[in-house]
Amino acid sequence: MHLLLRTLLHLLLSSRRPKLGFWDTSSVPMRVLPTDIDVARHINNGMYLSLMDLGRFDLLVRNGFWKTMRSRGWSPVVNAETIAFRKSLNLWQKYTMESKILGFDDRAIFFEQRMVVDGEIYARAVIAGRLVSKNGPVTNEDIFEAARQQPPADMVLPEWVHQWRESNALPSTRRPAPNVWG
Repeated sequence: MHLLLRTLLHLLLSSRRPKLGFWDTSSVPMRVLPTDIDVARHINNGMYLSLMDLGRFDLLVRNGFWKTMRSRGWSPVVNAETIAFRKSLNLWQKYTMESKILGFDDRAIFFEQRMVVDGEIYARAVIAGRLVSKNGPVTNEDIFEAARQQPPADMVLPEWVHQWRESNALPSTRRPAPNVWG
């Protein structure tokens, strides 16, 4: 909710930016705002992931898929994410958020996102998401058909992403997930 107005603004601005191909990389100029920082005057670790939502939205709006998925009643959800930090982004600092589709597996769409200053990566995240409809998860086949796209032949999800996904997965919602420590 804290980024609702900013999200709506970015959706509007993204619709006016140059179009992208489905597999292209989105690049959004940004600036660290007072609402992004913590008491140390740099972006709060949790805020990085919230801001990265804006980058994924920009990519989906500019490659035309946002309109397609919304017209079909599909909504994006994140089900796993990991982030690494190199340097802090400080109040008023300019940076660029880059976002691209990294690949697919049978359950998720993977995005790689970077926050970059002067060509140098400050933070990088990998996000596993999926599209859901009122009937449940949307299949890759339905996504590719709706986008009128197939993954490039050379698009291979890195093995470490498969391992990360498997080692961090929670049980399906159809199975119990007891809260037991140890």
